[in-house]
Amino acid sequence: MKVEGKSMKKEKQALIIRKYQQYLKLEKSLSPNTLDAYMRDLQKLLHFLEGEGIEVLQVTLDDLQRFAAGLHDIGIHPRSQARILSGIKSFFHFLVIADYLEADPSELLEGPKIGLRLPEVLTVEEIDSIIATIDLSLNEGQRNRAILETLYSCGLRVSELCNLKISDLYFEEGFIKVEGKGSKQRLVPISPRAIKEIRNWFINRNQWKIKKGFEDYVFLARLGNGISRIMVFHLIKELAQKAGITKNISPHTFRHSFATHLLEGGANLRAIQCMLGHESIATTEIYTHIDRNMLRSEIIEHHPRNIKYRNEHNFY
Repeated sequence: MKVEGKSMKKEKQALIIRKYQQYLKLEKSLSPNTLDAYMRDLQKLLHFLEGEGIEVLQVTLDDLQRFAAGLHDIGIHPRSQARILSGIKSFFHFLVIADYLEADPSELLEGPKIGLRLPEVLTVEEIDSIIATIDLSLNEGQRNRAILETLYSCGLRVSELCNLKISDLYFEEGFIKVEGKGSKQRLVPISPRAIKEIRNWFINRNQWKIKKGFEDYVFLARLGNGISRIMVFHLIKELAQKAGITKNISPHTFRHSFATHLLEGGANLRAIQCMLGHESIATTEIYTHIDRNMLRSEIIEHHPRNIKYRNEHNFY
């Protein structure tokens, strides 16, 4: 019995994808924009399957349900989830009619309830405009800039940001240690841009009078104690208003935008879940199999702020 090698399997999959693209273009008569959207959504699934070591023709309903659960876990809007899953169902329908599969594993795959409300998503331009409104001449200006860059570049919960310690920063390795829900710790990749803004803040921080017990906290309030969740919430509301953004946003909006932009940029779904510190029953098992270097490469390669930073500084 002849066993297909890895390269042969990849060639076979690439051929299937090309035939599917032709099917959408010629038989379904999709517009170029709609065709591109279908292919981008399919790439999300293919990226997921590659990370799980699953061949596209061996996919089961359980695999697709875990993929769908992952979309929900990282906060993708239900309408976007429904669109992605609709495209996935179209692909497996094609595999059946083209005789690649006998049965459609996506036939019983259910979409999300559209009525669910999730946080707003900011565009990269909106995030840039919010950060641009920060007045660096103010005593706390550089601190505020470092706060927003860290929230967006690392996808932290606001409580994780407030409790971040200097002793948990591993800038040489490109990681920070974060304590999430249930006192569970995880390593999160941190971008060169966020590192730069925090280091700039430390120059100012050295001039601040720090209260006893708060010497190890990264971010401080004006009185020298730790920052609060309410303070970060009001800061973001104030800056968004100055930037002319009318969306109802909060610190969590930056975390949600972080996940959405990474997924849209092609990052691995499982890596995003791991970076966010999600503990979904459907996905917890895979966290131990994700290599830290892969996590860092995912955020560095696919986060829009990092792409812009590399272009500006010829980084990497």
